[in-house]
Parts: sequence; structure tokens; C-alpha cells
Amino acid sequence: PTRRSSDLSLVGSSKKMQEMFRLVEMVAPSTASVLITGASGTGKELVARTIHELSPRRNRPFIPINCAAIPETLIESEIFGHEKGAFTGALERRTGCFELAEGGTLLLDEIGEMPIATQAKLLRVLEDHKLRRLGSKVETTVDVRVLAATNKVPDEAVARGELRNDLYYRLNVFNINMPPLWEHREDIPELVQHLLVDMSAKHGRKVATVSEAVFNLFRNYSWPGNVRELRNTLER
Repeated sequence: PTRRSSDLSLVGSSKKMQEMFRLVEMVAPSTASVLITGASGTGKELVARTIHELSPRRNRPFIPINCAAIPETLIESEIFGHEKGAFTGALERRTGCFELAEGGTLLLDEIGEMPIATQAKLLRVLEDHKLRRLGSKVETTVDVRVLAATNKVPDEAVARGELRNDLYYRLNVFNINMPPLWEHREDIPELVQHLLVDMSAKHGRKVATVSEAVFNLFRNYSWPGNVRELRNTLER
């Protein structure tokens, strides 16, 4: 039931998690775009990393970019790159995330936060496999598998005008939805054991398990922050 990833595992013997693992293993060997949906803290980036590591691109770069964490004025430069002098402050040429991920996988996290104008440019790159750095007159061919993630309900984001309809259909070739932790609480003991192994190594401690009383508290808690909250709780 466990899929090892770079620094953590996708863990779970529950029916919901086993179904998700089956989808990951089905789509990983292909080049299809995947839209990973689910609430914050459910492990969407971990799913993307696992897809990459189970794909033929595993020896090429995996580049995650959080669209919500980059100012709107910089996001196109971050994704597509820019030439020296393309705009005020562009003192040197910059390689964007698409080119950094050449031959590998690019994860666009929180795709619903990307400006609409940038979404239009992204759609063109996905369809033509060519991009133009800001300030450049030359198009560059790119070979990148694009995965996207969002904690929004995609249909609702499209209805609100936050996500382009055509981009949504282009990205949503294959959908993997991560369940909230409260929907698969039976996985909590297994998750706790794996998280403790990781954290014991990280902090140089030897914490093997938690008491049954703590497990009972964990099982009866709603975990609004999902697996990320469980991890932070254990670490604290």
C-alpha cells in the first residue's frame, strides 16, 4: 500500500487510498496531463512527485511551482523565463520553469490562482509545445509533462471566471482527487508510523509510536488541515 517518494510516502490501506494508488500507477507511464484536486494538506504535490517517479521521466527534473506564492507581475517570467532587458529590473537572462523541467515534469500547484492572461499563454504552450521567453522573438521547443493541482472545485472556479474553460479541459485529461483525512481515518495508524520514522530521522530521535489514548484522540478528530496537520501535530 505504500509508495515511496522523495521525503515522504503516500500511505494508506483504505479503499479510497488504494483506488488513488491504482489511478497513479495507471497514468504515470503515459504523457497525459493530470489535474490533482483536493483540499489543502491532502498530499497533492506528493501525488505529483509519485507520478513523476513512476514515469519514464523519473531521471529528469521534477519542478514544482506554486502559482499562489508568486506575485502576478512575476509569474510569467517565472514560468516562461525572460531575456535581459525584457522589463525594468531584468538585468540578466532568466530560464523559466518550463525550460528547467525539460524532459521531465512540471507541477503547476494552485493553478486556479494563475492570472487569466497567463493561463491563455500556458494553454498555447501546452498545445504547441513551444514557448517564447518575455522579450524574445524566438520560440523554444519544450518537452515537458505538465501536472496541475488545485484546492478549488474546478467546475466552480471555471464558473467564477478564475480558471479558463479551455485550459481546464486541456489539463483535466486525467483527474485524481485526494480525499480529506477524515474520509479515510482508518489510515491514521499507518500514517503515524510512517511520519514518525521520517521525523525520528530528521530530528535524531527514536520515537517508535504513540499511545493508544493518543490514537483514540486522533481517530475522533476531524483534521481540517488533513495529513499536513497530522504531520505538524506529531512533529510538535
